[in-house]
Amino acid sequence: MNFWGKLAVAASVAWSASTAFALTDTTSRPGESLAALALQKVDASADARYVEKWIHQKGDDHGRPFVIVDKKAARIYVFGAGGVLVGMSSTLLGQARGDIPVPGAGQKDPSRLLPDERKTPAGRFESTPGRNLHGEAVVWVDYDTGIAIHRVRPGISQMTRTASLATDDPNNKRLSLGCVVVPENFFYGVVLPTLGHGHGLVYVLPEEGPVEAMFNQPKAATTVAARGLNVSSR
Repeated sequence: MNFWGKLAVAASVAWSASTAFALTDTTSRPGESLAALALQKVDASADARYVEKWIHQKGDDHGRPFVIVDKKAARIYVFGAGGVLVGMSSTLLGQARGDIPVPGAGQKDPSRLLPDERKTPAGRFESTPGRNLHGEAVVWVDYDTGIAIHRVRPGISQMTRTASLATDDPNNKRLSLGCVVVPENFFYGVVLPTLGHGHGLVYVLPEEGPVEAMFNQPKAATTVAARGLNVSSR
């Protein structure tokens, strides 16, 4: 089985310097001009623009808020209902490269994850707001594997993570245990107001293989993030 076949199988089992801003005229729907797509107007990669276009052409967001996480560029784009871009930021990602989660890694205590288990999986995920074991607000990307979008947490790594977020090199942003970690002001100012009140969608772009292949997988390769409070975000 080739890489993308493995990704589809894995996905079917388990199947993310900032300032908030608002843009107008970004609610393109199928058949509308590409000029209305928000990422055509900002500094975004070809992969991120492709996925925004795919979402709009397919109507895949179903009017819900959504997020595009560009792993290669270490960037996150947050869209409100109707496809309005409300904010973008640099982001921290899993230390390990790769798009397919290691089986069983999500059931481990985060502190016991092996280096190759600290991945941010690629795929299309249905998100839900919740809280981690510390009682902190997060947006679950994939609850079963403990992957969430959350702020830079206080602790010994806070200064290093904050400094890395401010750099331009995506290679400096591979510091998390798998979660999509964003600056605190971006989390509370953009992520929670947009995705903190109900289900949304998170599109995590692959870093291995073409983005076009992943986003033409069957709809069966989708998971709903489970609800609950008993998982530690990473």
